[in-house]
Parts: sequence; structure tokens; C-alpha cells
Amino acid sequence: MSAQQPTDQRRDDDAAETAHASAAEAAASESSAEEAALREEESEIAADYLEELLDIADLDGDIEIEVHQNRTFLSVVAEGEQAEDLKMLVGKHGEVLDSLQELVRLSVLAATGNRSRLILDIAGHRERRKGELRRLAEEAVASVRESGKDRHLQPLSPYERKLVHDFVAELGFLSASEGEGPKRTSW
Repeated sequence: MSAQQPTDQRRDDDAAETAHASAAEAAASESSAEEAALREEESEIAADYLEELLDIADLDGDIEIEVHQNRTFLSVVAEGEQAEDLKMLVGKHGEVLDSLQELVRLSVLAATGNRSRLILDIAGHRERRKGELRRLAEEAVASVRESGKDRHLQPLSPYERKLVHDFVAELGFLSASEGEGPKRTSW
């Protein structure tokens, strides 16, 4: 028997591979379209919920929506005095903001039956905190480089820990989380 396949067989194999690749691309495209539709619906529900909340609280703000890496980001922004007023929705250390984010996620769950991983920012709090966490990660990595010892950070929310792990990885180091619940920390 020859080691070379007959030409017709190779053509059939190539056609099968092409058909399989096309089917996979179509499925991925359909999945992407479904995901985009879900993000769109999630965004609309969340924005409506936030608009009602702002009306009830008699606060002014614009809602900006972005989608990155299949995650919806909503920001409530304002300028001047209205921006200062929005800070009451952030609270001490972002605690009110975290609670509002959970309420918005629950409104999406109630309306769609799908859990949401959306991120809510008000008056730029999360964006500022992201910068603080980047500096914290850079300082921790510098400390580890210098001393060779692990560096433990204060307890952080799951989202903040994820950001720190990403920043540390960008700097070429590994980090991990330890502990339980609100006392869970990164090192």
C-alpha cells in the first residue's frame, strides 16, 4: 500500500476540514452575537434601574455604558456640584457603591434570569481606585524584588483582588489570594 493518499481522498479530507472550520466559525459568530445581545439587554435593564434610582434620590447624572471582554461597565457621571452630590452613592470606601452594584445585578437577574457580572462606577470612584491598586501592586512588586519576601496586602473585594493579580502578572510576578470572606487578602 502506498504512503501517499489518493488525490480524491485528500480533496475529501480538505473539504471536510474546511466544512468543520466553517461550522466552528459560524458557531463562534452565533455565540458572539448571542453574547452581544445579552450585554445589550443587560445594559438597558441596568441603565433603566439606575435612572429610576437617580430620579428617586433627586440626583443628576449621565449613564455611560461600555462593554469590554464580555463584561458590561456602567458609569454614572456628572460635573461640578452634581458630581459632588453623586459621591453620596459611593459611600465610605465604596461600600454604598458595592451595594448599589449588587442591586443593579439583581435587577438584571430578576428581568432576564441570567446572572450579571456588570461593574458599576459612580463619580469615577472605581477608576480612581484602579489607579491606587496599580500603584499598590507596583510597590508590592518592588518590595518583593528588594527583600525576596512575600508581601501581604489589606483585604480587598473580589474585583479589586482580580485587578491586583492582573497588575502583578503584568509586572512578571505571581500573586495569590488567601483567607475567607471579607478578610481574604492578596500576596
